[in-house]
Amino acid sequence: MDELCEKVPPEEKPMDVKLAKLPSCLLVILIAVPVDVLLITAVALWKSPYMLFRGWKRLLEDLIGREGPFLETVCVPFAGLAIILWPLAVLGAVIGAIISSFFLALYSGVIVYQEDSLMKGLGYILALVSLFDEYVNDFLYLREGSCLPRPRYRKNANPKPGEDNSLKTRRENSLNAQLISQKSRTLKWEIQQYKAVQVWDWLFKACEVNGRIILRDGLISIQEIEECLLKGNCKKLSIKLPTWSVLHCLLVSAKSDSSGLVISDDVELARNNGPREKVFEWLIEPLLIMKEQIKNLKVEENEETCLKRLVIECENKRPEEWDGTGFPSNDNVRRAQLQAIIRRLQGIVASMSRFPTFRRRFRNMMKVLYVEAIQAGASASHIGVALKSKYTGKSLIESGNGEGTNETDEVVNEASDNGDVV
Repeated sequence: MDELCEKVPPEEKPMDVKLAKLPSCLLVILIAVPVDVLLITAVALWKSPYMLFRGWKRLLEDLIGREGPFLETVCVPFAGLAIILWPLAVLGAVIGAIISSFFLALYSGVIVYQEDSLMKGLGYILALVSLFDEYVNDFLYLREGSCLPRPRYRKNANPKPGEDNSLKTRRENSLNAQLISQKSRTLKWEIQQYKAVQVWDWLFKACEVNGRIILRDGLISIQEIEECLLKGNCKKLSIKLPTWSVLHCLLVSAKSDSSGLVISDDVELARNNGPREKVFEWLIEPLLIMKEQIKNLKVEENEETCLKRLVIECENKRPEEWDGTGFPSNDNVRRAQLQAIIRRLQGIVASMSRFPTFRRRFRNMMKVLYVEAIQAGASASHIGVALKSKYTGKSLIESGNGEGTNETDEVVNEASDNGDVV
């Protein structure tokens, strides 16, 4: 052993294995395996009917609306087979949860060894079930969070951005966490990898900013936001608003002559620094291709403005929809190319809307836009009443200027009662 220690390079540090911690690790593992396997199995069995019926509901809606896997006629038989075999997918998910619970329970021994605390290992046993329940709720679009307790099992663990209930703090943290690559072309670039959560945060930040713009321009109305919050009819907004945001990103990227997607003033998302998850690679690669197509088309500024308006106002399923819309170009081939790009963008956004947490985060963003719009309208009404009272001599108190605020609280509270948290 002494000879082996002498052969260790000076830059490497040997790792000491403290055998005194092993008994407590084994004790926690013996407790965690039966407890976590049983509880996670119970949660999986309890949520499996939700997965079964919600999956059938989504597939049948796609079948009726000819969307998703039913978009192309040749895919209809396979999509119909997916409806029939969906119970097997649910069964496979339950079996996968049971198998993975065994390995997750074994990790409790690592927690005890790293934290040098038996209580932290026991806390991990309870927190694991709560985390699993929360992830299942996000995947099935159920109520946010979990009703199960979640004790802290790390001594110096920083709270995750998803655990912060403040939307403002979450947006600021995600903005500050963006990584900026070195701009020098003469030196070797420091390629820093972006995470999927950073791209996800950027999308909803862009949707919020662009939502204010199209709401100000009158392309969407407050009534449409109310219908989305109260009746859950967000199909138009949840597809067209992200499509508008991604199209704006593609137009800016094509103008900047960059090799990737310009997602902010000093951040560029390219092939070499994008998320390594396969799902994001499948989504980002078509966007880069469409950016090059837009670049080759050399879209003019007046065409950009009209394109953004047509994304919201038209379904973009047939070329005839653009007749009489005032699109600057009369070239039918150019129109068809731009319309095909918009259709592909809508298909990509429709796929993204199936991701866990998309629906919850989009509805929370709609609540923020709704409250801001009502407050802006109330302020404008307040100024108008004040000017009117100045010239007519009526008191401002008699105008009843608190009606807008009460209506806002009623709508937001009713939307929150439907299972969403502002």
